[in-house]
Amino acid sequence: MNADGPQPTTTIDPMSLSCPVPIPEGARVILGHGSGGQLSGALMREVIAPCLAAASPGGPLNDAAVVDVAGTRLAFTTDSFVVSPLQFPGGDIGELAVNGTVNDLAMMGAQPLAISLAFVIEEGLPLTELARITSSAARAAAAAGTQIVTGDTKVVGRGAADRLFVNTAGIGVVPDGVTLAADAARPGDVVIVSGPIGLHGVAIMSVREGLEFEVEIASDTQPLNALVAAMLAVEPGLRVLRDPTRGGLSSALNEIADASGVGMALDETTIPIPEPVRAACEMLGLDPFHVANEGKLVAVVPAASADAVVAAMRAVPQGEGAARIGEVVAEHPGMVTVRTIVGSERIVDMLVGEQLPRIC
Repeated sequence: MNADGPQPTTTIDPMSLSCPVPIPEGARVILGHGSGGQLSGALMREVIAPCLAAASPGGPLNDAAVVDVAGTRLAFTTDSFVVSPLQFPGGDIGELAVNGTVNDLAMMGAQPLAISLAFVIEEGLPLTELARITSSAARAAAAAGTQIVTGDTKVVGRGAADRLFVNTAGIGVVPDGVTLAADAARPGDVVIVSGPIGLHGVAIMSVREGLEFEVEIASDTQPLNALVAAMLAVEPGLRVLRDPTRGGLSSALNEIADASGVGMALDETTIPIPEPVRAACEMLGLDPFHVANEGKLVAVVPAASADAVVAAMRAVPQGEGAARIGEVVAEHPGMVTVRTIVGSERIVDMLVGEQLPRIC
């Protein structure tokens, strides 16, 4: 310090004191790439899809592909399940795997014909637990009216698979005249959800984190093919069906809006969020719109038949909580907005980064 004269004044830019925004990892896969949100979309769009361009027909990404086999339209899907813990309130990984596969087929209007079931088993998994999970998968297949016809088992060393990973594939028949696709939403259509959202994700988190609530929150895992059949019986011209699993309701609707080049306007007062789920999300800092579901669907239907579709859904146990939650609009294409309970409007964006890892 110089004591002989006035000290120089140093000007500090306030912006230099702010914390930098974290930059997502760009060279390696991170857990957020499996969230079902923005990073998942970027992984598919920027890495996987370009590599498969020569071997893929392109088009919108649906829950299953529809292929013509000797004049019969078959829906085909595959999925992997890495949920932790293996058993949770309302189900387990075996039941989840079968229901998830059935529902991917159902989102294309198909009734399931056959499913494959493959296990990657970590050394040390108790045989009694493996038998229980396999039996659960068999019961789920019977409940959905399908069969498990083939499969595979692999065993890996301790620490290489977190006890058990399950891979499935499924095929189903698409009825004549049914054409469902993520890019089929049109302005004026009505958006419907089949029941309360957020149950599966919160149920998983409650077990994983050792949380207890006054009311037990159980996963909503269930097959939806009977519900879809009831909907198609009154409106064969359904536009879009989607099961809002990873990334929740927000990801499902944003994907539809983006693929169809339309906007969506929701009304929060009509969206069925159970109070225990709402309270748990507030406590955990989660957005219910981002929380995974495993037994719900989102439908985009022509406005003229919306009431008939809702009535048909409510007549089926899997759809008894069905509700109209918004409409498709021409404004703000590719964007989903919601009118909140207090009357304001906000953007319903896709999940950024990782929220609930290992959820399905």
